[in-house]
Amino acid sequence: MSAVNDTKFNSAVFLLTGIPGQEDTYLWISVPFCLMYVISIVGNSVILFIIKTDPSLHEPMYIFLSMLAITDLGLSIATMPTILGIYLFNSREISLDACFAQLFFIHSLSLTESSMLLLMAFDRFVAICYPLRYASILTPPRIAKMGLVFVLRGVVLVFPVPFLLKRFRYCRANVLSHSYCLFQEVMKLACSDITVNSIYGFSVKLLTVGLDSLLIFLSYVMIIKTVLSVASPMERLRALNTCVSHLCALLLFFTPEIGLSVIHRFGNSSSHLLQILLGYLYMLVPPLMNPIVYSVKNKHLRARIIRVFIK
Repeated sequence: MSAVNDTKFNSAVFLLTGIPGQEDTYLWISVPFCLMYVISIVGNSVILFIIKTDPSLHEPMYIFLSMLAITDLGLSIATMPTILGIYLFNSREISLDACFAQLFFIHSLSLTESSMLLLMAFDRFVAICYPLRYASILTPPRIAKMGLVFVLRGVVLVFPVPFLLKRFRYCRANVLSHSYCLFQEVMKLACSDITVNSIYGFSVKLLTVGLDSLLIFLSYVMIIKTVLSVASPMERLRALNTCVSHLCALLLFFTPEIGLSVIHRFGNSSSHLLQILLGYLYMLVPPLMNPIVYSVKNKHLRARIIRVFIK
C-alpha cells in the first residue's frame, strides 16, 4: 500500500476526479465551466445590487431572493477553486484539511439553500392565502430572524462533520468521485467503522432537506386549494404565475440533490459518469439558473435590470 494512503489524516491527500477518459480535452472542457462560474457570479451579484439599490424592491419576496442569491454565490465560490483547478491546471490533489473545509461550506450552504427555498414557499403561501395580512406577517425584522435561524441551522448541523471525519485514518484508495469534497464520499474512504457518521449524515439530511421538502409540499397544497376556490380563471392564472419562478428553482435544486443522495447511499453499481454529471448539476446549475429564471419570469426585476444596463 502506498505511503500516501497509509498515513494519518494530517499528512494524507485526496485525489479529485474530473471527467474520466477526457484528460486530453480538459482545457476545452474548462471553457464552459468558466462561463458558468462567470454567469453565476455576475448574475447573482446583479440581483443583489438591483434589490439593494432599488427601494421599490425592498419587499419580502425580493429579500428572500437576495438571501438565495447570497447562498448561490457562496456555493459557486466554494466549488470553483477545485473544479477549475482540475480542468485548467490538472491539479487533482487536495489536503484533508482543505477537503474538510470545502465540504463544510458546501453542505452548510446546501442546507441553507434548501431553507431559503422553504422561506420563499412560505412567502408565496402567505401572499396567496392571506394577502391582507401579508405585510403584517412578513415584516423585515421577522424576515431577518427567520433567515438567521435557518443559516445557523445549517452551520450548527454541519459543524461537527469535519471533526467526525478527522478522527479517522484513511488507508483505502484516496480517489474521490467528484471535483470537490462531499461528506458521503470522504466517509467511505475511512478504514474505521463509519456507522455513527452515516447515521448522523442521514439524520441531518432527513431533518433538513426532507423536512423542508415536506413543508414546501404542504405549502403548495394549501396554495392550490386557495387558488381553486377563486372564481375567476384569470385570477387563478395570475396567482399561480407568481409561483412559476419558485417552482423552477425547486426543480433545479431538489432533483439533482435527491438523485445524488440516493446514488451515494444505495447506488453502488451506478455509472461513475452518472455520479459525476449529477454532481455537476447539483453544484453548478442552481446558482447558474436561479438568477436567469427570476430575471426572465419577474417583470419588475427584469425591468430594473434592463434599466440599469441601458443606463
